[in-house]
Amino acid sequence: MVVPFRLHAGEPAPVQQSSTTCGSASLTVARMLVDPEFAQWVREGVGPSVPGVAAHATDPVAARFAAYEQIVAGRTNALLGVGGRLQLPWPRALGTPPWGARNELEHGAADPGARYSISWTRFRGPRQRATAYRVLRERVSHGRPALLYIGNGRLPRHVVLVVSRDATALHVYEPATGQVLPMTEDRFAGQRVGLAGWNVPWAVVWAT
Repeated sequence: MVVPFRLHAGEPAPVQQSSTTCGSASLTVARMLVDPEFAQWVREGVGPSVPGVAAHATDPVAARFAAYEQIVAGRTNALLGVGGRLQLPWPRALGTPPWGARNELEHGAADPGARYSISWTRFRGPRQRATAYRVLRERVSHGRPALLYIGNGRLPRHVVLVVSRDATALHVYEPATGQVLPMTEDRFAGQRVGLAGWNVPWAVVWAT
């Protein structure tokens, strides 16, 4: 029996393997959370190999994770995304576009049948951001994580994965450091997110 992969606050998690794959790393972890056999292959090299991935069971964990990051990046940034859906192509040097992330979540990186939408938060006021945070709390659950785009006042620069919640905060997988960290409503609403050095929430890709 394959043990499900879980992430909890304070526990170590995979680290993104290049400077532009924070989104791909977040989507890889999202898939690990809903696909125990895939997670076992990434973590232990056990089970069937993943088609198209140039990494093997004898390679280090980071090599398998990095190889799948590139597979994800190839899908999210292409003209033809996962599931054969047409999407706006995007330079891989600029990271993961929200529309490509949405397609990936709807095709294997979240519960079967889950549908996602993109909500832009950058130019909302504090009260509207607080409302968005509460909606995010309601929508995040096991099998239905959310991607959060954060940055500075000018550009989105980083992607993290909101994986769960408790009574006081959302729990966020931060791929730059491989940690699960809390994010409270006041930090989100006040543009003080404080993850990987970025504070401003730009967009959320969440389950509908």
